[in-house]
Amino acid sequence: MLRLGLVTTLSLLLAPVAFSQTIARKPLPTEPLEKYDNPPAAPARALAISSALVSQFAPYTSYQVNVDANGNNIVGDAANEPSICVDPRNPNRMSIGWRQFDSVASNFREAGFAYTINGGTRWIAPGVLQNNVFRSDPVLNSDTTGRFFYLSLLQNFFVDLWSSITGGQSWSMVAPADGGDKQWFTIDNTNSSGHGFQYQCWSTDGNNFNGRQFSRSTNGGLTWMNPINIPEYPQVGHIGCRFQWQSLHWRR
Repeated sequence: MLRLGLVTTLSLLLAPVAFSQTIARKPLPTEPLEKYDNPPAAPARALAISSALVSQFAPYTSYQVNVDANGNNIVGDAANEPSICVDPRNPNRMSIGWRQFDSVASNFREAGFAYTINGGTRWIAPGVLQNNVFRSDPVLNSDTTGRFFYLSLLQNFFVDLWSSITGGQSWSMVAPADGGDKQWFTIDNTNSSGHGFQYQCWSTDGNNFNGRQFSRSTNGGLTWMNPINIPEYPQVGHIGCRFQWQSLHWRR
């Protein structure tokens, strides 16, 4: 799904399209879009593998990210909604998270991840954050020390925060992080008094806080303040400025 929005306003305004007459816009969803439908699928990882995709477009080479631990494509699985973080001290170290579907026949999703140590020419995907745990809406970020963070939505519309000090090779749970459906977060990496603070917003749907949709952590995600309201109650949005890849490939 596409995430939209800018900095602190977190608002989305869709203008009607006008030709000879005004066309009514499609209403925004009024119910959570993330829900548990199918049980965990039979893992495609036990089935066939093939060579990872490497494709060329003009001067760019694209390398497949959602591979197995040996760098091979997994036949029969699927993945989407990638989010990337980069080590600011060493841009060759990156990690990407995504929604992992172990079978194209099931919409049960987990929190997949991969990492690279050579600028994206080879990716290694050790697995998922937790086997057979329904997860969605992955959001990755990094702080100035090179510590990676992975914010993940659970089936109950709360989120939890994971961190990695190994460049995304392995992840450890930090703490529950409030949140809700379509969450996003950013880290203050400036030299301000808020250096290292983490900020999070989410939708009014799939919301466990009576519509409140913004929170902050001042201690690296260990605890979060009681969520507060955002003016105008935006439906979708994100905080801060970051990159998101719309396919599970890395292009350089």
